[in-house]
Amino acid sequence: MILPVVAYGDPVLKKKAVEITPEYPNLKALIENMYDTMYGAYGVGLAAPQIGLSIRLFLVDASPFADDEILGEEEQNFLKNFKHTFINPVILEESGDEWAFNEGCLSIPEVREDVFRKPNIKVQYQDEDFNTKTMELSGLAARVFQHEYDHIEGVLFTDKLSSLKKRLIKGKLANISKGKVDVDYRMKFPLAKKKR
Repeated sequence: MILPVVAYGDPVLKKKAVEITPEYPNLKALIENMYDTMYGAYGVGLAAPQIGLSIRLFLVDASPFADDEILGEEEQNFLKNFKHTFINPVILEESGDEWAFNEGCLSIPEVREDVFRKPNIKVQYQDEDFNTKTMELSGLAARVFQHEYDHIEGVLFTDKLSSLKKRLIKGKLANISKGKVDVDYRMKFPLAKKKR
């Protein structure tokens, strides 16, 4: 089932999410619905806060990046199979020189900006069966993980922009929260006027 994506301006997107246990109600169905929602919006990642749930859960499928010719063959092959559900994840280590990449977000449609992030990370998480795993990621896989991880920390990619860039996109962000944006997937706008 495709769920509405929560738009910029909703307080749930600025809240630090809480950990979950295997007893979390209907978790398998929720994860399935999140994948449906992500694919329905042509996304490569989706965090639970983006569907209104302040829990430490996100999923990624970076395979659309695998076709990028500028990537090396090894990274392309890794991204082809980089589809994971991350429950209660933590970043254990970050390393390397920060690099810029043009990021977007399903909760902030029509806004894309360069964001600086570290290229290498080591993470720990639980899979769908609550097995604890460790993984090392680099390049675009690390970036997708970090972007989604920020969501469960209550951070948006726009929070990482310079004050000048923030001022330049302020009007666009205000319009998004009011529903004045053209998207081809279901969204929930916090400040949209209710139709009578």
